[in-house]
Amino acid sequence: MKRSRVLFLCIHNSARSQMAEGLLRQLAGDRFDVFSAGIEAGSLRPEAVAAMKEIGVDISTQRSKSVDEYAGQPFDVVVTTCDETKEACPLFPGAQRMLHWSVPDPAGVDGDPGRRAVAFRAAREMLRQKIQEVLSTG
Repeated sequence: MKRSRVLFLCIHNSARSQMAEGLLRQLAGDRFDVFSAGIEAGSLRPEAVAAMKEIGVDISTQRSKSVDEYAGQPFDVVVTTCDETKEACPLFPGAQRMLHWSVPDPAGVDGDPGRRAVAFRAAREMLRQKIQEVLSTG
């Protein structure tokens, strides 16, 4: 059986799209080939790695990538994880589904590390809920 190809997009591929990639891989990786990218590459946020580690998902070996790395590749599902990316998203003509999830940017939260950790956990849980909803509806 052919596995569906899923691409998660964000602005810098540093937190939300990285967490979504790790979550889908953990929840249903045998059913999907999962990728993530940014409109431009940034760097993987240590807070995202820590938030995922709390639930037993290791994304520490993932790297930030530009969407240009995937130009011309076919994807069954493309998911934008923030409003900015939805506006700047390149076209993926072969995509069967384009989904948009407006997940607040945890990297944009100022303050002490505890407050920032709460924001990353909130983004992780929002992404996990959305992925579980999609998986349950097919």
